[in-house]
Amino acid sequence: MRGMLRELPSRWLGLLVATVFWCLLWGGFSASDVLGGLVVAVLVYVLFPLPSMAREVTLRPLAFVWLVARFLWDMTVSAVQIAWWAVRPGPEPPTAVIAVELASRSDLFLTFTAALSTLIPGSVVVEAQRATGTLFLHVIGVGDEEGAEQARERARRQELRLLRALARGEVLEGAGLR
Repeated sequence: MRGMLRELPSRWLGLLVATVFWCLLWGGFSASDVLGGLVVAVLVYVLFPLPSMAREVTLRPLAFVWLVARFLWDMTVSAVQIAWWAVRPGPEPPTAVIAVELASRSDLFLTFTAALSTLIPGSVVVEAQRATGTLFLHVIGVGDEEGAEQARERARRQELRLLRALARGEVLEGAGLR
């Protein structure tokens, strides 16, 4: 426990973000909200320690900007498609559950890829298999094998952009990107 308390200064950014989210949840930035958020953040960090991500993550600024820009573009395009399917006359769009085998076996990047895939309208992760590095996605607008392969390729490209933006060399090598 003392070791965790000694590490708190090095986790200042996480504590700050957690405190800000706490204040947003409570709807204000009063002194009591900030202090309460800080106390909760410290308790969470001490009682539920997370492994360090420093072994797997490094920031490549240009690749990160490309990741964010392309993610926002994909979100916009998907949102327009979903909105169109919701208001157009005619039958419901076809749906499918597809398996996507990812390049990386990192739990961290499996989780990040799953989160990014779920945030894009029209797809949601229904299962993630850690042992095989496979995501199972429920996708809208996929009615045949060609559409399923296109959806798989979109998820794989999302993972590759994520790896190029944030993965350390060892993770890239493990994914066959170096």
